Amino acid sequence: MTQLNPKPKRSRSADARGSEASRGERALQKGQQTKQLIINAALGLAEQIGLEGLSIGALAEVTRMSKSGVFAHFGSREELQISVVREYYRRFSDEVFFPAMNAPRGLPRVRALFANWMKVVAVEIQSGCIFISGAVEFDDRPGPVRDALASSVQTWLNAMYRAVVQARDEGHLVSDADAQQMAFEIHGLILALHYEARFLKNPGAIERANTGFENILLRYGKAAVRVPPFTV
Repeated sequence: MTQLNPKPKRSRSADARGSEASRGERALQKGQQTKQLIINAALGLAEQIGLEGLSIGALAEVTRMSKSGVFAHFGSREELQISVVREYYRRFSDEVFFPAMNAPRGLPRVRALFANWMKVVAVEIQSGCIFISGAVEFDDRPGPVRDALASSVQTWLNAMYRAVVQARDEGHLVSDADAQQMAFEIHGLILALHYEARFLKNPGAIERANTGFENILLRYGKAAVRVPPFTV
């Protein structure tokens, strides 16, 4: 008769280690969720009062946490500001850049990028834009916060520039089209729109920005090429 070997029993120390690991994972997950909650609240505040207006005390009041509890997740006000910049850029990319990648290369993608950008601006006319307010606050203040802002904006502008270059390569623009100039003018439209609509409260600013974009395409595009707008 074959004798079956009994299964080895888990030692109490192994069970304890497993329980401790599980508690550690739950604590880490809870900590990440709390940090994200603070960042969300900080972004909402920054859109209204700017990055410079952020403070540990204000966030503690908004999130109903202690100052030490908020501080423990970041360590400094500067780290908090950088986290807000990164969160804004993540959301901006999710709303503007990634959906546009579904459009065909060339002019349809340029159109999609601009259309998505305009959707974001339509909301930010009321709430404010971290990139624009941050540029005013940190334009002449070297440091990690300015670096994070400038890097995020430049990454986005590089993406727009690449889309314009691809449009030229696809034959949707004249062969000698200055891609840098075209991308610069598109960016200029957005900046003008924020100023006209948010600061001056001029009616029709959004329509003028859209007209300006079409005028840019007329100047740089081939007259024989008619690429319809991309729809999701």
